Amino acid sequence: MSSTILKVVIFGDAGCGKTTLAKRFMTNAFIPDRTMTIGVDFEYKSLIVDRKCVKLMIWDFAGEERFRFMFPHYIAGAKGGILMYDITDHASFLHVANWLSIVNGSKKTFPILLLGAKSDLEFMRKVSQEEGKEIAKKMRLNLFTECSSKTGENVEKSFQKLTKLMLNRI
Repeated sequence: MSSTILKVVIFGDAGCGKTTLAKRFMTNAFIPDRTMTIGVDFEYKSLIVDRKCVKLMIWDFAGEERFRFMFPHYIAGAKGGILMYDITDHASFLHVANWLSIVNGSKKTFPILLLGAKSDLEFMRKVSQEEGKEIAKKMRLNLFTECSSKTGENVEKSFQKLTKLMLNRI
């Protein structure tokens, strides 16, 4: 069975859980990460979606302001993206539009999943699900959901849904 290789970029503010999400998806284990990603990190994972073998090349982009100028170069060739914010950090949510402006400014078009991270921290929530749904609709993003890398809730499903969208575009 031949496999299709699809590049996925994970982006959003520093500390919103991008690396932890990628690690959870790769290993199905919660591996808390306290180290800052420098530039970009990437991994491969194969999965079966709609009876097709797909190899995802997952690019975890650093969220710090000082690395953002590099982002347009790293999204070249991307077939999908996951834009993350932390539901316990309203500032990360407010920066969703800034991240999208970088993507739109590069003239790249690919499906994007807006992902509210850290849903296991409901008691610390600063951004409601309704706000997430509203901005996803307003920004014309393809999907919205929330997940928890700690519990695994919606991690696999998020990548599966995005992969289906990417395959439908090929």
